[in-house]
Amino acid sequence: MRLVQFYTDSPERISVAVVNGDKLDVIAETEGTRELALQAIREGKTLDALVKDKGIAQSQDYDTVINEGRLLAPVTHRDSAHMLMTGTGLTHLGSASTRSSMHEKVDQNEEQLTDSMKMFKWGLEGGKPEENQEGTSPEWFYKGDGSWVVAPGAELELPQYALDGGEEPELVGVYVIADDGTPCRIGFALANEYSDHVLERRNYLLLAHSKLRTSCFGPELLVGDLPGDVQGSNRILRNGEVLWEKPFVSGEDNMSHSIDNLEHHHFKYARFRRPGDVHVHFFGTATISFSDQVQLEPGDVFEISAQGFGKPLRNTLARTLEDIVKVQQL
Repeated sequence: MRLVQFYTDSPERISVAVVNGDKLDVIAETEGTRELALQAIREGKTLDALVKDKGIAQSQDYDTVINEGRLLAPVTHRDSAHMLMTGTGLTHLGSASTRSSMHEKVDQNEEQLTDSMKMFKWGLEGGKPEENQEGTSPEWFYKGDGSWVVAPGAELELPQYALDGGEEPELVGVYVIADDGTPCRIGFALANEYSDHVLERRNYLLLAHSKLRTSCFGPELLVGDLPGDVQGSNRILRNGEVLWEKPFVSGEDNMSHSIDNLEHHHFKYARFRRPGDVHVHFFGTATISFSDQVQLEPGDVFEISAQGFGKPLRNTLARTLEDIVKVQQL
């Protein structure tokens, strides 16, 4: 089952629908995916079972919703401060070659490795622990709260202060925290993590700054198990033509960490288990256009797709202008 959120006459009137070919079957009496998930938890039901119980109120044409710009991220929170965007890097086999020129030296003594390569090596050695064992902690970063998320089809901001604005095709896990503090996974979605790779390359200590950008996930939420091998496509379009394209892979078969290990090391922090909160966690990538020296421009379109995830995720790169911030003394 794949779920989509969209709005009717205003963004405040949210519908949740099951993807049914070229139709969106709107779930009856449902005001958001988060609310649907919390109801399922409270009633002790799976999402599939609850959707069947609720039934379908109506259907809408999927392409019409897209063309009218009414898509929303597949999970949102009405109070964006209670939606946390985070991620883990160096999780995919080969991803460290993008972050460090020393990938071929992973088998050498640790003293000879960069910090990035050490993290990658530790993931290879301990990122997939046995059941009930704690594995290696991954690299972790903060992307912002829910106000930093743009809808599928919307613009990703290239701020005036940015040195670069580049795509990162990934998968995300989407979670809601139950009333008793238990993290519950709602599903998985395609995502464009979108970062400033030029800034990051200057010095890895600038990674935290490079990640503070808008991002996007969706348009569809895959409910159920994540395939072990996810095959996708990452494309950049300029003036309607393909400027650059490469396949990307994800899923645990292509990762140095298990999903369980990444989830444990995020939710082990008790303050991340606040009832009602939504968490969207990026699992990392291995394929970006920046690695091929592609120079992106405002107006370029990112297109990320993968088998089993439905419609592609598209966003346009757009320049924004910011003034120097002056703090006032009170």
